[in-house]
This record gives sequence, structure tokens and C-alpha cells, in this order.
Amino acid sequence: MEPPRQKWIARIILLSGAIAGLACLGRLNLDRRISTDILDLVPTDERSPELSLVRNLAGQEQARVLLLALKVAATPGETPGARAARGDRSAALFAAALAASPAIAQAMPMSDQKPRDALAAAIYSQRFDLLLPGWLADRQRAAPASPAPWSAVLAEQAASDLEAYLSKPEAMATQDILMSDPLLLVPGLLRRMNGVAESGLAAGRSGDFTLIWARSRGSPLSADGQGPVFAAVERALARAREAEPGVELRWTGISLLAAASRARIEHEVASLNLLSLACVIAVVAACVRRFYRAIHLVPVVLGSLLGAWVATAAAWEHVHVLVFVVGSLLAGVAVDYGFYLCLQPRRRPDEPYIEKASRLMRPLLASALTTVIGFSFLLWSELPFIRQLGVFVSAGLICALATALLWFAQVDNSYIETRPFVRRRPSASGARARNAARALLATGAAVAILGPWRLHWRDDIRELEIPTPELKANDEYVRALFGETSGRTVYLTRGATPAAARDSLQRFLLWHQEHFPDVPVASLGYALPTQDEWERLPGQLAQLGDFERDLRAALARHGFEPDAFAPFFEAWTRELRRRERPSYAELVGRFSAVLQGPLSSLLHVEDGMCWFASIAEQATGAEPPAVTDTVSDSQLQNLNHLFSRYRVSALRLSSVGLAFVGASVFALYGLRRGIRIFAIPAGACLFAFGLFGLMGVTLNLFHLLGAFLGVCLSHNYAIFSAENLGRGEEPPPSIRMSAVAAASSFGVLALSRIPVVAALGSTVAVIVLAALAMTELAPLASGPARPGVPKVP
Repeated sequence: MEPPRQKWIARIILLSGAIAGLACLGRLNLDRRISTDILDLVPTDERSPELSLVRNLAGQEQARVLLLALKVAATPGETPGARAARGDRSAALFAAALAASPAIAQAMPMSDQKPRDALAAAIYSQRFDLLLPGWLADRQRAAPASPAPWSAVLAEQAASDLEAYLSKPEAMATQDILMSDPLLLVPGLLRRMNGVAESGLAAGRSGDFTLIWARSRGSPLSADGQGPVFAAVERALARAREAEPGVELRWTGISLLAAASRARIEHEVASLNLLSLACVIAVVAACVRRFYRAIHLVPVVLGSLLGAWVATAAAWEHVHVLVFVVGSLLAGVAVDYGFYLCLQPRRRPDEPYIEKASRLMRPLLASALTTVIGFSFLLWSELPFIRQLGVFVSAGLICALATALLWFAQVDNSYIETRPFVRRRPSASGARARNAARALLATGAAVAILGPWRLHWRDDIRELEIPTPELKANDEYVRALFGETSGRTVYLTRGATPAAARDSLQRFLLWHQEHFPDVPVASLGYALPTQDEWERLPGQLAQLGDFERDLRAALARHGFEPDAFAPFFEAWTRELRRRERPSYAELVGRFSAVLQGPLSSLLHVEDGMCWFASIAEQATGAEPPAVTDTVSDSQLQNLNHLFSRYRVSALRLSSVGLAFVGASVFALYGLRRGIRIFAIPAGACLFAFGLFGLMGVTLNLFHLLGAFLGVCLSHNYAIFSAENLGRGEEPPPSIRMSAVAAASSFGVLALSRIPVVAALGSTVAVIVLAALAMTELAPLASGPARPGVPKVP
């Protein structure tokens, strides 16, 4: 019977901790803190500019875009024009109903000309600000050496270009503005921007589908950007079907993919948790005589998970759900401390709990602290997921140990008797048993030495999600309707300021012209001068005081009537007399404010980040050099590079962490015993990698994390085995139960549809089982000890 005071102190501490933990979780908004966004695995302060841009894009309006395609049913004898008209009416009704929803910021048919008309009007009205600086710079670079005044040379070039332009068929489309734009500022831009006009941004129809563009108000990765948006789409479709019953809708967006991914992952978490718990219960039921007494292990597991959830959720605003998927398997690890305490019999009937716990305290603390020390080094990782996993595991193990010590302190008889097969060890007295054990260890050593040389590493960001073939296929189909095909590449050019971004765009355009001379690039950047061109404009205009006279004369020589260009000369005179001009940042900001609907995806301006999108009708080829500050839209490849880089970083941190784990073992047990203890987890890890190498498994970052976790867990078995063997006793049965429980718990992860989760679970399971085999086979292989001389581990 334990002292009543000891019981009440333990109960008060346990109850206080549980109430505090539940209260903390209750105050935290877990729906908003738990994320399924892959980019939450990328640091917010990622040092790579390319990946910072990817993060930035994911949080901007582009991620909120919805692409919707409506198709009306054909009727017998109907002409294609009549069907297209019905499609346009249905799309207008659908877009109007969608835009009326509070969840939608904008919605419009792609055939709506208002955004393009607003852009055209802005460019025309500001053509001297937007286009004249670049036009003058281009003419200066291309002008031949001449003794004539610059004003006369420029006028002759302008008149000659105008005469040549009027002989081309495209001149018919700009006849109404030539009298006010004889310098061909706007027609020149239209020629450069032809790729944008021909892209999906301008298409109103694609086959039988009428295209609609929309943007949600809420983030597509949050609940506000998913459920309300889906409801708005359903209401808009119902409104369109009132007028046109046979309307078919195909649509896609990040919100649709994110919601499906979150639902699948949440289902996966629940399934894995239940299956893991069932495996642990099955292990306990098979190994103990009185199963009902194993109920004492449940508080240990719950205390571990509660502490891990509280510590992790409180430390970060956004925690990726993979942390909880992996961390949920902590049950198979946390139960270890309960095993070590409740499976250890008292040395005498009246031995108090304090004395029994003190006897086990060194191996308990050694096993827990070595794991915590190892995982603490993950807090220095650049990858948020690794830091979060380090906190989750460390906090969970500390809480598991504390809960186990306190729970069994208030139980009168905590001993749980195991079944005979758990306690029974194979006899090492026979030569056949020793030879078999030595052969198995030799085989394992051969695998550990030879197998790792056949390993291959590859990180693929797609392995972080549950594959959704139907949604992926739908996404590709709809995006193809909008012109997003593999034969087109979108480049993103960034800068901390509009001036820096425009300068980078200039370098990118020169690079692209050099490497792909036959592939035109469309970019709204052509509509903006560089900062240098803008700042040199007043000085250049001051040198062109005679330009009006020289241009009139040049136009007359080329057969034009100069007075017909009176609108241009009036605007030119106002420009020469102008005294105030906006700053370059204001110029770009005003221009970007004009962009509406799909056009807003071509230019983005905000404090600390500006980028231009450029469209090239080519498959992705050579990546632009770093000096251009430009990346293609192949974000997948960029994130693959990211995880490959972080795998190297995680390897360094893991190596340092394991070095400290080994050092702590050496400090506690001395060099000789410490080396033998450390050899078990190290050997098990090498065996696992060797086995994967021989099986041809391609490894990734999560195999590495699984190996680190498995090595830390294996230290527990090595330490408790060393404690018993050092006293001449057999390894305790708790090692077998702990290893089997952990292996079954993490083995459940191998069934996950998320490839990286399956990789982590299988790695831990193999290492744990290999470590258990080493603790079982090593005593057999060494043979019986001499009488009176205990085996030294």
C-alpha cells in the first residue's frame, strides 16, 4: 500500500496538468493552426529568392483564382453561332450570380472586354509616360551616326517607320489612333504584346465551353476560401440552370484541391490513429496475463499526446498536418515508459514505489533524455516541419515519462504479469543456437556494410500529398481549356521594388532573346519604362525642342499632311511644358491599379515584393540565370530542390544530434559500455539502409527523419538491456513489448497513402525490429557466461 500523501500529490499534479493542457487546446483555434498547405513546409524567411517568390505567389491573389468552364447542351438543328450565344448568356448569368456572393471578390466571363478596354484606355492616355521613355531609348541605341541634329534624325526615323507601318495589314486595327500617335507608341506595344492577346487571358471560348474567371476573397487554404466558395459555385450553377437546364460545369482552383487533400488527410489521421491504437492494444493483450490491468497504460499515452499537441500548437501559428500524422504514432513510443515501470516486479513484497522507481530512474532518464537531446537539435533546422516534429516528439516523450511516474505513484499494485513466452529467452547453451545467432548477425552485418552503397536519393514534393488522380486530371483538363498547356512557359521576374523588378525583366528579356531568338515573349513589362529611362525623360525632352518642326517636315517629305496630326502635336506641346511627374514607384502603382480580372495576374506590386509575369510559347527549357531574378512557373521543380537541400541540412543536424546522444551515453556508462550500447541503434540503422539499398528503394528526406527517430528509440532497448545484463540478468520483457508495440505502431504508417509518411513509418519499424533482434541475438551469439561472471554488455 502506497502512502496516502504520495497518492494525493500525484493525483493533484496529474489532474492539474490535464486541466491546464485541455484548457490551452480549447483556447487555440486548431482549425486555423493545422494546415495542409505544402508551402507551410517552406520557411517564411526562405533565403532562396526563387522559393520566396513561390511562397509569395501562394499567398497572393493568384492562388485565389477559380477557372470555370460552362457548356450548354446542343439542340437539334441549332447552328454553332446560336449555341455560342446561349453559352454566353448562361456564362453571364453564372458570373453575375457568383459575383454576388460575399465569398467571391470578382467574377466575369473571359469574353468580357471591360478589363482589356480599361487597360487599353490607360495605356493610350498615359502613352507619353509609359511608352515614350523606352521608345526614345530604343531609337538612341539604334540610330546610325549622323552629323545632323538628334531631333531631325529622330523625326526622320519616326516618319519612315509610320510609312512602313501603314503598308501592313495590322495598320487597319489602329487607324483611329494614328493621328494622335504617329510615333507608333501604342502599335509598337501591341506588336510586342501579341502573345498576351493570343493567350488564354483573352479567349472567351474554348471548343464548346464558355470560360469564366473568378477570384475568391478568402485564402484557398483556409476554411473561408473553401466551403463558402463551393456553396457560391453551386448557387451560381443553379441560377444558370434555371435559364438553361442542360448546363454542364467543369471548374478548378487551389481551394478545390486543398479541400480534397485536407479531407483525405483528416480521414487518414483518424484511420491511422485507430489502427495504431488497435495494434498497441493487440500487443498488450497478447503479452499480459490480465488484460484489464493494462488500462493503466492508457493515461501514459494520453498524457504524452496531450503534452505534444499543446507544446506544438502553442509554439506555431501554423502546424502542418503531417506533424500530427507522424506524431500520432507517438502512442507506440510513449507506452514504453509504462512498460518499463509496470512490468518490473518488486524485489520484495513491501518494496515501496519510490524505491522501485529510484532503481529504474537511471535507465528511464537515460533513455528519455538521449532521445530528447537528439530531437532538440532539430530545432535548429531551417525547415518548419522538422522543427515542429522535434518539439512534438520531445514534448511527448517528456510528458510520457512524467505521466508514467506520477500515474503509477498513486496505484497500489502497478505490476502487470506477462505471459511466459514474453519472459522466456532462447537458451544459448547449445552450439547450434550460438552458430545460428552468429550467422544471423553476420548476415545483418553484411547487409549493413554492402547495401548502403546501392542507395539512391530523390525528393519529390508530390510525395507529401495523397494522390488524387481524378482531381488532378480535372485540373489539367480545365487549365488546358484556358490555354495553360505544356507548350507554354510562364516566367516570373521579381524585385524588392518596381524599379528593381523592371530592371530584372530587362535582363531576362535580353537573355531570352539570345537563347530563344525565334520565340516571342509577351509581358506587360513592355508597357513600362525602366527607372533609368523614366528619370532621363525630362532631359531628353529638353533636347527635342525642335522636334515638332522637324517631324512636320519629315511627314511632309514622306507624303503625309502634317496638319492631320494636330492631336499629336497638341499633346506633345503639353508634354514639353509639363513640370510635375510622378515618382517611378507611383507610375507603376497607378498602372497596376488599372489591371482587373485575369490581367491582374500579369503584374503584382506590394511593399517589399514586385513581380512581372512573362508568357513564352515554348516548353520549359534552360532556366534563366540568377542575375535575371527570374524563375519559370515550374514551382514543383523548385520545391524539389528545396527538399533536397534541406535533406542535407537535416543530415548534418541528425549527425550532430546523434553525436551528442552518443556522448551522453558514454558519460553515463563509460566508453566501453557506451560503445556497445551505441552499436545497437547504429547497427540497426545501417541494416535498414542496407536493406532498402538491396531492395532498390529510392530514399528521401523522410527516410532520413525516420532513421533518426528509429535510432533514438533503439537507444531505449540498448540501455535497458545493458542495465540488466550488467547485473547478470536477462534483458527485461518490457524491451520485447516496447519494441513490438513501437514497430506495429509505426508499421501502420507503411499503409499510408501519403508516400513520405509510409517511408517514415517503414524506416522506423525496420530499425526498431533490427535493434530488438540485436538485443536478442547478441547474448545467444556470445554463449553462456562463466559461473559467477556476469556478461558485460
